[in-house]
Amino acid sequence: MTQKHGTKFVHEGQYAATVEVEWIETDTGWSPYLSVDDARELDEVREALRRGDLKRAGQLVRVFHLTPVAV
Repeated sequence: MTQKHGTKFVHEGQYAATVEVEWIETDTGWSPYLSVDDARELDEVREALRRGDLKRAGQLVRVFHLTPVAV
């Protein structure tokens, strides 16, 4: 089993966030996958952005406001 660091991007509405995760690689067919803690953090960030709770999301990860540049 090996672990590699990476970044997942979460996008909800006009906001995006970067979440640092560890990808777990094994010899099974389910590889690579996230730890339960990383998956929960992704879910918590996604839900906070969905609710518009930028304060909570900002406590967990970096949050960005998306601005369209062309229509």
